Amino acid sequence: MIGPGFFNPSRDRFGGAVRRYAARFAHGILAGIMAGSAVHACDKPVYLTLDTGGMQSAALIAEILNKHDVKATFFIAHEKTFRGDYVLDDSWADYWRARVREGHAFGSHTWRHGRILSASGDVIRYRPQYHEDAGRVVGMTPQQFCQELQRVDRRFAEITGRVLDPIWRAPGGYTTPRSMAAAQSCGWRHVHWSPAGFLGDELPSDRYPNPMLLDKALRDIRAGDVLMAHLGIWSRAQPYAPMLDPLIAGLKSRGFCFMPITPATALPKGSS
Repeated sequence: MIGPGFFNPSRDRFGGAVRRYAARFAHGILAGIMAGSAVHACDKPVYLTLDTGGMQSAALIAEILNKHDVKATFFIAHEKTFRGDYVLDDSWADYWRARVREGHAFGSHTWRHGRILSASGDVIRYRPQYHEDAGRVVGMTPQQFCQELQRVDRRFAEITGRVLDPIWRAPGGYTTPRSMAAAQSCGWRHVHWSPAGFLGDELPSDRYPNPMLLDKALRDIRAGDVLMAHLGIWSRAQPYAPMLDPLIAGLKSRGFCFMPITPATALPKGSS
């Protein structure tokens, strides 16, 4: 559901925002209609979501998605990548334009990939991982927090010609009532993941090897679940990304279908 304040004229302070959000609205309606039609043909949808991370496995994951004709939902932050550049630099423009052509969905993962901390007074406490104020706790007004989400949208539109879908995911999944309300006030719906959909690609591979994680996912995932993995993880010695190939094949063999998340997607309780 599209949140209140979706067409707030104050968002035009950055130039052209109203036009971008009008385009987003139209895109969301069309995507919802298309997704709804597909769901009628499959009563066991699941939603694969991919947060950016360090992008080490970005190319491989794109190949796997194309191999299985799967549409995913990407949550994008302007994070540092394994190449030393950043996710939304011009050097990654071809990658994102290709994903747009393939028909995936895209949401904001915040610009600076910051941790949302427990509330204090009337501000949203936020600790950016990258860029300005990195490593410091800053207090943000609802308007400033909206800008943090919208910066991803503006940059993505600059390099791809496509606006984001009105969905976002907090880094680490950490939210507060104040941050959720602020995002909703400017039109952003939060998307978490299902318990069984946590694929474990952040966990240490010596304790959680890939075969164990794959078996658990194939055993536990149910219709309607939101799955979560990353395009790259810095800390895991054994990358999980190759497991997406047998995971997708295995779920499809059991009658599951993969759908992108749109504003009209009805997600299970706890996933939004």
